[in-house]
Amino acid sequence: MEQLEAYAGLLLKWQPKINLISGKTIPELWTRHFLDSAQLIDHCPPQAKTLIDLGSGAGFPGLVLAIMSRMTVHLIESDTRKSAFLREAARVAGVSDRVTVHAARAESVDLPPADVISARALASLTDLLPLAYRFWGEGTIALFPKGKRYKEELTAANYAWYITYDAVRSRSDDESVLLRLTDMRPKKTDHAPGESP
Repeated sequence: MEQLEAYAGLLLKWQPKINLISGKTIPELWTRHFLDSAQLIDHCPPQAKTLIDLGSGAGFPGLVLAIMSRMTVHLIESDTRKSAFLREAARVAGVSDRVTVHAARAESVDLPPADVISARALASLTDLLPLAYRFWGEGTIALFPKGKRYKEELTAANYAWYITYDAVRSRSDDESVLLRLTDMRPKKTDHAPGESP
């Protein structure tokens, strides 16, 4: 808990400078952001060794999962100010030996397949799946917290992707779910994955 408190304290200190989270969610920091991220740990395979978090922003869920596990975590965030925050947050939380921050867009980062891929509030599934697929391998799972329109996102993504998933009700928001993908493959179409037919 001390590690999470140190992280939260740093976030509140940096928030006025770089707007890490929506200002209106600050009173709900522990439920809206920390609990929402922490619930993913129960869906990570116990043998998972690596996690790639896409569009890490303020570190939710990637940095929370690094604190709660022994996984090696790669946080991918293109905003250089947020990347600087993530490096400092990993340091104050005592996990900088297992956390690497990539100040780049996911499309330009080369990493081997991960055991777990996560992304929260980054993009619709149609845009998210091509990014995640770059880091997909045998046995990889993806964990994507999604809001009440997740069924519409799944319908749109099904035009270009075969996906196997479970939708688990969120512990932090009754209208949200956690999508746990265990398989994804692009369909053979005349358009690229992520584009509408």
